[in-house]
Amino acid sequence: MNNMQLDTQLTDIQVTDHPFDVDALTKWLSSSPQDGAIVTFIGKVRSLTDEPISLYLEHYAGMTEAVLNKITQQARNRWALNRIVVIHRVGNIDTNEQIVFVGVSSAHRSNAFAAAEFIMDVLKNEAPFWKKERTSEGDKWVDAKPTDVMALKKWTKSSSKQE
Repeated sequence: MNNMQLDTQLTDIQVTDHPFDVDALTKWLSSSPQDGAIVTFIGKVRSLTDEPISLYLEHYAGMTEAVLNKITQQARNRWALNRIVVIHRVGNIDTNEQIVFVGVSSAHRSNAFAAAEFIMDVLKNEAPFWKKERTSEGDKWVDAKPTDVMALKKWTKSSSKQE
């Protein structure tokens, strides 16, 4: 499973330079009989033109995992969740390859959908990843998108844990 150590723990966070196995991750998320909802998100490297590109991602080892742990704990504090998995790739990633996986299991779909969206929105704004876009015109660092900052604003309201 590409160095994945999925077991009976309820949260799995990985930063890796290897592709991830979506089927294995989904199977792990689905293994709890008390859960009625599994929500997953897979982010891919996309090309905004017809030209193939790749991204090169760097991260701050140790700090990145700590931030991802904090984000998943915040999600657990807001919603009734069971299993959470966040896998983010680093290194060189080509167009159409997977870059991030977020999966959440819960007894109820509303909790799973909200938590998965929350985790992605906060991750995009707070996790210490740096992206360099590689094209035939050269390399350039990618700035944060205003739409990502706007998406984060909807989560800044206080919210109690939902059942």
